[in-house]
Amino acid sequence: MKVISVFGSALPPADSPAYAEARTIGRLLAEAGFAVATGGYSGTMTAVSQGAAEAGGHVIGVTSDQIERFRPLGPNPWVKEEIRYPTLRERLLHLVTNNQGMITLPGGIGTLSEMTLAWSFLQVGEIERRPFVMLGSKWPQTIHTFFDPLYIRPEHMALLTFADSPETAVAHIVQGHI
Repeated sequence: MKVISVFGSALPPADSPAYAEARTIGRLLAEAGFAVATGGYSGTMTAVSQGAAEAGGHVIGVTSDQIERFRPLGPNPWVKEEIRYPTLRERLLHLVTNNQGMITLPGGIGTLSEMTLAWSFLQVGEIERRPFVMLGSKWPQTIHTFFDPLYIRPEHMALLTFADSPETAVAHIVQGHI
């Protein structure tokens, strides 16, 4: 089973555009034959899980005892397979390394941590090259704000693919763009 990790925020409510977009991502990935792995909790993690489950896909929630001490909330109801770790570090490593592609949705500090760790691992070869898609208008702004060829080589910038819609993001995953 090919797994796509989707990084996203715990905060967007079910009636938000971010939730609808993430739900579409989950549905499209499942329809394309992929399992989805998320952090397993609320917000866009729930939305991706819901979309995938409703389309008959396999949903993996990677959870953590440490997260649940910080935010007492169990896995979302759409998770079919829970993989639990004691620490946030172990959870993060699992999400970044155990996949055949990644999509980063808009998010906060946790999402930024997932994205930068994945990017760094791709850069140095810690994980083999795979599709890595950044969805939404905030990512090009964020990445290009600190892009300086003195510090980031163009070939490392090329490890990221930017998408402006769920359909485009999933198309990049299906086509294997890196």
